[in-house]
Amino acid sequence: MTFNELILSRQSVRRYAGTAVEPEKLNQCLEAARLAPSASNSQPWKYIVVDQEPLRTEVAKATFSDIQLINKYTLQAPVMIVIVMEKAKLITRLAMLVKKKEWPLIDIGITAEHFCLQAAELGLGTCMIGWFDEDKIKKLLQIPSDKSIGLVISLGYAVEGYPQRTKIRKTVDEMVRYNQY
Repeated sequence: MTFNELILSRQSVRRYAGTAVEPEKLNQCLEAARLAPSASNSQPWKYIVVDQEPLRTEVAKATFSDIQLINKYTLQAPVMIVIVMEKAKLITRLAMLVKKKEWPLIDIGITAEHFCLQAAELGLGTCMIGWFDEDKIKKLLQIPSDKSIGLVISLGYAVEGYPQRTKIRKTVDEMVRYNQY
């Protein structure tokens, strides 16, 4: 598969089959995430793989509520990945203060996309989840109170016949400017 084919095939999966994810495929995804670039090579992330019951179900339940049900599909995913933000290197933290930029958030996005692209290449489905009960997940996974969760990713095989959606994106002309805004 070419890179272009990979990015065209990668999509958020919201219906999972009950098939377990093979450990070697999970490890390939984690290795791809590990190799992601980060500001000053800080690698400000820690991945928590949640694949044991009933913990996996409880983490999945923390991604939706009575008010927001859209993430209820996470109950079907055989693996939940929680990305915890770690402290960046001192040089990066100083630069963040000066430039008023949150580079670790950008770094979390890059490592998460490495994970998801590798999963797509291996025939696995993922969905990055930003809506979750952080306090509940931190308690469930014994994450220290001074840490924050950057993203949660559901992982598994899409149900058979899961539709490949056409990507609806802005055109290049709508999103690109040359030499000025």
